[in-house]
Amino acid sequence: MTESLFAITSEPISVEDVMKKVMRPEAGAVAVFAGTVREWTNGKRTLFLQYEAYVSMAEKMLAQIGAEIAQKWPGAKTAITHRIGRLEIGDIAVVIAVSSPHRAEAYEANRYAIERIKQIVPIWKKEQWEDGSAWIGDQLETKAYPSGKPEVDER
Repeated sequence: MTESLFAITSEPISVEDVMKKVMRPEAGAVAVFAGTVREWTNGKRTLFLQYEAYVSMAEKMLAQIGAEIAQKWPGAKTAITHRIGRLEIGDIAVVIAVSSPHRAEAYEANRYAIERIKQIVPIWKKEQWEDGSAWIGDQLETKAYPSGKPEVDER
């Protein structure tokens, strides 16, 4: 059975498992990024985060990012896993692994992947602080989702 390179999961993410998906003999470098839940943001103490997603669309967009990377950095191979559900401080929310023949391309492509995730993947979160909570909205934090999910334009 072939394991998907691009996944949304409600289970804890194994960095090693994501990294293994892109390891191959022709790759001389593997750059791995792990995004974790931090305790403090702008002076507010976070207790936990709740991530939600449109799973099938999110996985398609993660695959699109992998295709964009393969186009921009020939020879690069990408795997991305993002977690949803309740995450505690220090939990891993996302792991991106990019292998390539040389390290510069792996680093650049990995950075590109996290920026594109924030731009196009339909994943959002609710922050639970000591003194309240709020749905943050899109991952660039440019659009609020007060109802807890993106508003659908039904025109």
